[in-house]
Amino acid sequence: MDNYTKKLLYLVLTFLTLIAGYVYLRYAYKVTDSTPFTQEIVLIILGTIATVFITALLLNKQTEVEIEKEQSIKFLDLKAATYEKLLDLMENMSDETLLTDKDITKLQFVTHRLAIFASPAVLNEYNNFLKVISALSKDRTLSNDNQKLGEALGKLTVQIRFDLLNENPTQKIYTAEQIKKIIKRNSDSSSNINID
Repeated sequence: MDNYTKKLLYLVLTFLTLIAGYVYLRYAYKVTDSTPFTQEIVLIILGTIATVFITALLLNKQTEVEIEKEQSIKFLDLKAATYEKLLDLMENMSDETLLTDKDITKLQFVTHRLAIFASPAVLNEYNNFLKVISALSKDRTLSNDNQKLGEALGKLTVQIRFDLLNENPTQKIYTAEQIKKIIKRNSDSSSNINID
């Protein structure tokens, strides 16, 4: 049962309960007109039923919100861990005297992790970053080109920050097809890095 159907069902049940409660209250008041104490008991029972019903609705909504919140926190943790792995890998690669095929393979795996978690803006900037890495790694090292690497990494880091804090001021709406193309382009770029 989808969320819209569930909400509609709750609305119908609330409406039916309200009408049934009103009809029953009118009937109970007519029947117990001669004994006021009985009227008070009827009011207590109706009040209890209404309280239980409203509390159940509120608890259901609270549970739904808490589940969404926990999912968002876990997703953000996974995203942050992926970005951290990328930055750690870049730090290790820039410290090494010679790049190896193993380094490039690690970069390709990080590329695929990013495809799962990163926002489209990060994926776009990451493609630019991969082009810089590809150009700089021709001599099998990144340590000689710290300025170009730093600039490319800085641009990528800005997009990562916007993504993690969800504050991208120029957020563009991407279609699923555009995101697929970006991911494919990143995969191809990371696969085409040569360290000859």
